[in-house]
Amino acid sequence: MATAVPDVPPGRLGAVARSRGRWPRPGSDGQDGGPGRPAVGPAFALLGTVQTTLIFTVTVTVISVPLPVIGREWRLGQSSLVLLSAAYGLSFSGLLLFGGRLTDRYGGRRMFTAGLVVFAAASMAATLAPGSAALTAARFAQGVGAALVAPAAVAVLRRVFPDPVSSARAMATWGGLSVLGATLGSLLSGIVATWLSWRWMVAVPLVVATVAAVVSPRTLPADTTYGRATLDLPGALLATTGITLLSFGLVVTGDHGWTSALVLAPLASGLALLGAFVAVELSSADPLLPMSFLADLRRATALLVIALSAAGTALVFLLLVLYLQQVRNWTPLRTSMAFLPYAAVLVVAGRLSGRLIVRWGAQRVTSAGLALAAGGLLLLAGVHPHTGYGLGLLPGLALLPAGVALSFSAGSVLALSDVRPRQAGLAGGVLNTAMEVGPTAGLALLTALATARSTHLETGGAGLPDATTGGYAWAFGAAGCAFAALAAVAALTGRTHRHRSG
Repeated sequence: MATAVPDVPPGRLGAVARSRGRWPRPGSDGQDGGPGRPAVGPAFALLGTVQTTLIFTVTVTVISVPLPVIGREWRLGQSSLVLLSAAYGLSFSGLLLFGGRLTDRYGGRRMFTAGLVVFAAASMAATLAPGSAALTAARFAQGVGAALVAPAAVAVLRRVFPDPVSSARAMATWGGLSVLGATLGSLLSGIVATWLSWRWMVAVPLVVATVAAVVSPRTLPADTTYGRATLDLPGALLATTGITLLSFGLVVTGDHGWTSALVLAPLASGLALLGAFVAVELSSADPLLPMSFLADLRRATALLVIALSAAGTALVFLLLVLYLQQVRNWTPLRTSMAFLPYAAVLVVAGRLSGRLIVRWGAQRVTSAGLALAAGGLLLLAGVHPHTGYGLGLLPGLALLPAGVALSFSAGSVLALSDVRPRQAGLAGGVLNTAMEVGPTAGLALLTALATARSTHLETGGAGLPDATTGGYAWAFGAAGCAFAALAAVAALTGRTHRHRSG
């Protein structure tokens, strides 16, 4: 039987919870732990810390702030720096679906621990890397380990929180952890770049992964087998290669034109391989990714919400860092401090999201979050070379994280609703794939729009600061319109679902 994450009718779950006198805790007896079962508090803390660390590591800002320092230290060219920055994300996003299938075959805790061992070893290699080739290979290996850990963590989380109310609230919090990891990367990277060596930044995941690998057998529930799922190796090979090539093609658009062979070749090859992947999955008796899994309109919309929310967050971090440091001449440390209010609002909104979802339903919270995020981005679209921080940037930096936290949390609940236990790893792989591919595709498209607008303004006689900032403003505006449009789609999808359910 599927374990449903309820959404409607709004308020009903809240009434159930209040009738019990407290929010219910996981487990059939409503208590933490139980005979032979680890307590859920430490289990969620462990899973959440690891998830935050994975996104912390993959975030562009983690490596992009100290990237010039690394380039000067090893005298690297632009292409080497691009590959170094993208290595982790390429392997991570490409292998997530296969990592999900491995989880469904071998068990969540087993794959979670195995992935942590790979991740820790790769992090050690990155920390001690003697040159750029070793560091790039180590970051690629980190992505391999992360692709095993992320879907396994979702599968274990579903076992830790089996009842509908606690599952909804746990997944709401889980969704916000990814955005928090990206924000922490932005904040800490400036501090590290100012006062410490970049190797300390790489060492953080090593510590977390090592501790988590040691304590996970005693903290997480034992695996439950649902039958030996086949691995669908042809589908896994096509999906991994296709997503990796597509992601690489999008990444290098920042340094090469869209008509460049270095962009067109991987993009065309990636799309062709993904087309072949769909054909193979449709004809497979036990596919890696059943197309029926994506046929649910609410789930498909939720995955778009997650991808767009992640893309919007990455866009703001990237363009505002460039704006503050290149246009306003702020230091990396001062730039990082500018995102402190963003992080504070994100934490508060993330804490509230679970209660709001249980009270109003994930579909309504998703639409409201997207609308708030759209408002924040449209406020940032008014940026110009002399925009003040307090009255110019801060309102958008407060509204956007509130919206993103809500939409990300509620979208995660919807994406994992009605998922069968035997497909928990698959669900985790799909969820994290949307989370990783979203920023890659979104940044490529929106930064291309910003560049085109800046070029147009500069051709028309605008100075470099005005032209550059004008491009950023257009990208923020386009992202805000995309959020507003998806908010309307999510609201319509929710209304259609409630009508059919009624």
